[in-house]
Amino acid sequence: MSKANLNALDLNLLPPLEALLKHRNVTRAAVEAGMSQPAMSRALSRLRDDLGDTLLIRSKRGYVLTPVAGALLPRVAAALGAVGSIYARETFDPARAERVIRIAATDAQSILLGPAIAWRLAREAPGVSVQFENVRPDLIARMEDGQLDLTFALETSGLPPGAMSLSLARDELVLVMRRGHKAARGTLTVKSYAALEHAVIAIFGDGRSDVDTQLAAAGVTRRIGFVAPHFAAVLAVVAQTNMVTTISRRFAEEFRSTYDVLLRPPPIPNRVLPLTLVWSHVREHDAVLKWFRGVVRNAAVEVYSGGNRLKRTR
Repeated sequence: MSKANLNALDLNLLPPLEALLKHRNVTRAAVEAGMSQPAMSRALSRLRDDLGDTLLIRSKRGYVLTPVAGALLPRVAAALGAVGSIYARETFDPARAERVIRIAATDAQSILLGPAIAWRLAREAPGVSVQFENVRPDLIARMEDGQLDLTFALETSGLPPGAMSLSLARDELVLVMRRGHKAARGTLTVKSYAALEHAVIAIFGDGRSDVDTQLAAAGVTRRIGFVAPHFAAVLAVVAQTNMVTTISRRFAEEFRSTYDVLLRPPPIPNRVLPLTLVWSHVREHDAVLKWFRGVVRNAAVEVYSGGNRLKRTR
């Protein structure tokens, strides 16, 4: 059937047609379809004209189906079921889902949240796996063309048009140095803080961040002696040199004893790190991703509220 002919059809006639074919009685068909008897009679007349067949033939025992009508009954039922499935909301069952979910993240986010997420997936959605990927400059393009499902960001980061976000947790910046560092004694000023040699994380770009913006507003520039794309590498360097770093408190606390480092508040005005999860509006109603965003949120609540993620073994 051509598109033009399909557009000309009145699909509202399908429910009364199914009722007529099932009951072979105008009165009972009208009750099932929620129509008056005269309205059902008019519907039968239109159906006969549209289909070019009598559909119902009077016999001694009432009405019987014509051969055409008999062949139509299963097809009409299937058609109504297919149309109904388009509008029906499927019940999502994580245990039956199969999917690879791709998230752009730093090593701090994958180390802190990855185990809690993997633990939940293994128990509730064994067919769903998560793939953490590097944060790259083409992040937005990858999200728009479907190569990436989610990414982590700060609430202070500008979101592109059409992006959706979910608040996860509130972290803060902390100054990290090795035990015995000379800066551990006394109070640091913005100037003395900037004069220290810093190890910094470069997710992309040259390693400059909001910290540098705040220092520039105070008229100073910090000395940068080491740049790496990974938080763990920066912590390892700080633990064995006189360099310092300013990173997520939650991440630093996770490895404070491992690297035997000290944590201090940095002398900058804004230390808040509000973590969010970001995705494209195109995937707003994706049932798997909607459920998975809840998994990430719950993991963040657990981890950033002080839960020891590394000790979970069962």
